[in-house]
Amino acid sequence: MDKENSKWKLMIVEDEHPLRNALMDKFKNEGYQVVGAQDGEEGLKTALAEKPDLILLDIVMPKVDGLTMLNNLREASEWGKNVPIILLTNLNDPEKVAEAFRDGVFDYLVKTNWKLEDVVKKVKEKIAKIPVEEE
Repeated sequence: MDKENSKWKLMIVEDEHPLRNALMDKFKNEGYQVVGAQDGEEGLKTALAEKPDLILLDIVMPKVDGLTMLNNLREASEWGKNVPIILLTNLNDPEKVAEAFRDGVFDYLVKTNWKLEDVVKKVKEKIAKIPVEEE
């Protein structure tokens, strides 16, 4: 477990319970603080309450989809406009990818193309670029 990682809070918004649990466990084992949500409605509420440093967000979910959550988050607050988001989805639609990048996502990962270790590596790359706030 990496103590450096413990200062970072990640959020996983994913409706597939086994995948959400696997991601949360993987990141907890890496030392991160982790919160989760099972749909975009819960995700938006949790994100605004917890203010994670980075969000892994699925697109196709019940209640509120990931792109709607992304738009609502970007409009909700100054923090929401800037929080780094990585989309992790099975949807491989060029129009959705373009829309996501217009909305300021950091990356777009198609689930079937990525192993858990690769997702962790991508998150670490992004977190390394986030300026550390002095307390």
